[in-house]
Amino acid sequence: MEIIDFATLLPIIGAITVLTNIIVQVLKQVTKDKLPSNLVALAVAMVLTLGAGAAYAQIKGIAITWYLVVAAVVVGFMVAYAAMFGYDKLMQTIKELRHE
Repeated sequence: MEIIDFATLLPIIGAITVLTNIIVQVLKQVTKDKLPSNLVALAVAMVLTLGAGAAYAQIKGIAITWYLVVAAVVVGFMVAYAAMFGYDKLMQTIKELRHE
């Protein structure tokens, strides 16, 4: 059994957060804000996180157990939270820097 490498997982989680931000922004432009962006961010984060978790387990030869799926769902919520509020804070900071 392969040991999970957290030093590898942290950059993967960061990349998933960035990808979630990008995909949600594109979907917001395409749907013209007809869908609630927080729900879109949650759905995109879950799909990306579960997919990345399954791919990581497959590559590393880790058996997918119920607690790894639960952990991936929890990480998905954290990614969605970071994507929802991280982008807004980044845009707010950029606006503040431009005005000063």
